[in-house]
Amino acid sequence: MRRSSLLFLTLLVLWVLVSQANHELAPLRISVFAGGLFVVFAALRMDRGEGLTAVFAAGLLHDAVSPVPFGTHALLFTAAHAFVYHVRHRVHREETLVGVLAALLSNLGIFLVLSFLVGRDLPVGVDPWPRLFADLLASQLALAAITPWFLVLQRRVLGWAGQTPFRTEHRA
Repeated sequence: MRRSSLLFLTLLVLWVLVSQANHELAPLRISVFAGGLFVVFAALRMDRGEGLTAVFAAGLLHDAVSPVPFGTHALLFTAAHAFVYHVRHRVHREETLVGVLAALLSNLGIFLVLSFLVGRDLPVGVDPWPRLFADLLASQLALAAITPWFLVLQRRVLGWAGQTPFRTEHRA
């Protein structure tokens, strides 16, 4: 449980940073979504239960301030975690590039599902797709830039606390 709590604290820091970035980007009418980054470390490098706990809690944190039904982010983050966790034995999960690609693909999937969920409630005649495409492009570029840094941060926070990923399972 200690590792889940530490991982959640890093996700809380990420949530604050993304919220601040979106606050600063608001005058430009652009926003950044980093949902895939909330999933990738836990799915690639943690035990299933511990990672899932942290990811689910981070999803609930997103749900608390989002205009979607409560539990939507938690469900989507959990589904992304399950998918990445399921395929992680087929990739070199310690590689930074694998982490970046997993974050980008997870982010794309979560973003598209959320876009369709929110987009169906818009009034007739409103075309959200140009804005969504700009947000997706900005999100993916930002994610590609910060994912390596954030993966190292998560590993170091666990290390500083005397914890390591892969407590009970063997590395691939």
